[in-house]
Amino acid sequence: MASVDFRDNLLGISWVDSGLVPILNPGNVLDYFSERSNPFYDRTCNNEVVKMQRLSLDHLNQMVGVEYILLHAQEPILYIIRKQQRQSPTQVIPLADYYIIIGVVYQAPDLSTVISSRALSAVHGIQSAFDEAMSYCRYHPSKGYWWHFKDQEEREKNKPKSKKKEEPGSLFQRHRVDTLLLDLRSKFPPTFYQPKPGEKPIPVEVKKEPEPPTETVKQEEREPAAKSSSAAATTATAAAPTNKPPPEKRARLQ
Repeated sequence: MASVDFRDNLLGISWVDSGLVPILNPGNVLDYFSERSNPFYDRTCNNEVVKMQRLSLDHLNQMVGVEYILLHAQEPILYIIRKQQRQSPTQVIPLADYYIIIGVVYQAPDLSTVISSRALSAVHGIQSAFDEAMSYCRYHPSKGYWWHFKDQEEREKNKPKSKKKEEPGSLFQRHRVDTLLLDLRSKFPPTFYQPKPGEKPIPVEVKKEPEPPTETVKQEEREPAAKSSSAAATTATAAAPTNKPPPEKRARLQ
């Protein structure tokens, strides 16, 4: 049996007597509900008076006050008991409903309690969502507002990176590159080479081809230049017209 302080809130507790559960039926369910250890039972009700006087439950209709009745029965699982305030043989005011499921007694919540509970759960969920959203919000005067999610960084780290397929070069590209490399090697031969990784580089002796002497080349270049300059001068003098005036005629003296 449950030992709970029922004076605070009866909606959050339950009661059961495991010894009487197997023999529950519509005839003795009110006696089961009226056990002294049941926190939902009011001992000042009319049912307790009828029980002490050993009268039938039909006498409850002739009394005024709080009473318990069996409202619905679905054997052997569900029983619903109502607590009501009787004012006359034909007028009653419901106070609370209790349902018994497999011997366990619960108090049914009223409409206001259900609405307030649902509203409180919704507000709590919305508030939790806002608090979690604010924990991811960041602000900087130069950048402004942005979102910083920790799960996103972990997903990006754990995400497998797709390797890009390297497209092989064409035959023309490969031969062209080899030609360029050979050309560069011939123009700029290496000065050192390393036989194996980690070993000391060895200098390479570069054989230079003999170059023609610069003086003979310069003399050969000067001779045709001089010949061409003299020929040009002769042609210029031959082509130029004579600008001298004709000789003057002098008179003979007699």
